[in-house]
This record gives sequence, structure tokens and C-alpha cells, in this order.
Amino acid sequence: MKKLLILLVAGFAFAGCSTMKPSGDKNMIELSGKIQKSGMTTYQYGSHTIQSGDKTYALKSTAVDLDTFADKDVVLKGTKVAGYPVENGPDLIDVKEVKIK
Repeated sequence: MKKLLILLVAGFAFAGCSTMKPSGDKNMIELSGKIQKSGMTTYQYGSHTIQSGDKTYALKSTAVDLDTFADKDVVLKGTKVAGYPVENGPDLIDVKEVKIK
């Protein structure tokens, strides 16, 4: 009986462990285009932008120095930031990785 109880506790501990499930990967998006430094905008968020397809995205990052990739054609991976867009602005992407084309 003790073994069964120990196995049950261990099973619930592993099932409730957040490190067992990768988080954020389902929200990861990939964009390609040219990164541009943002100037004055009406929406005032993000430090850079990228035009991918027919849509513009605002970019921010703590993992990558986006200035390094300004005016270069790149492929980037990141996640959409919840709560954006605001004020008719673009979606905000938190950039995790950038590769030059």
C-alpha cells in the first residue's frame, strides 16, 4: 500500500511539473523581411519593425541586439506579445532569434 501511495504522489508531482511541458513554442512565429529601426510612430511600442508579406510587425528583444540586423534581410523567430496591437498599430513580436538570409 505504501508503494502505491508513493507512486501516486510521484506521478502527480511529475504531472504537475511545468518543466515537463515546453511553453511558448506553440506561440513561436517565423517572419522574414528587412528589419528597420523605428522612429516616431503613433503606436509608440517596439524598437524596430519588419515588413513580412503584406503586414508590418513591431519588434522588441532582450535576447538579440536588433540594431545589429538593421537594414538587413533576415529570418527571425519570436512570440507575439499578449495585449497587442493597440491604437491601430502592428502586432508586437518579442524576438528570440535572428538569422541573416
